[in-house]
Amino acid sequence: VQLQASGGGLVRAGASLRLSCAASGVTVRAYHMGWFRQAPGKEREFVAGISRSAGVTYYSDTVKGRFTISRDVAKNTAYLQMDSLKPEDTAVYYCAASRTATYSGYHDSQNAYNYWGQGTQVTVSS
Repeated sequence: VQLQASGGGLVRAGASLRLSCAASGVTVRAYHMGWFRQAPGKEREFVAGISRSAGVTYYSDTVKGRFTISRDVAKNTAYLQMDSLKPEDTAVYYCAASRTATYSGYHDSQNAYNYWGQGTQVTVSS
């Protein structure tokens, strides 16, 4: 199983980025997919998730309305569209896949995820 995150970079506040998570060994249709991030000196935190069947989406309060999670089943890739970026969004972003039976209510827990990507750096300057 491999989750390859990409798309990070250095941007100015207000800009947009789209992160990609290319999956192999798992299918984004059969797994719940999530994005987490970890800023320097801070714990890893949940950003967004999408359920495997109905595609129900979940967001942290800090990104709701600015970020959008999606998936392309044909490309077996999950995405995180990030708009109106802020300096506080600076972090390493990780994608993850979960096969937990119950996703709702557990989507924001790292323990619910079975596989993790290597992370991609997002830096937002003011």
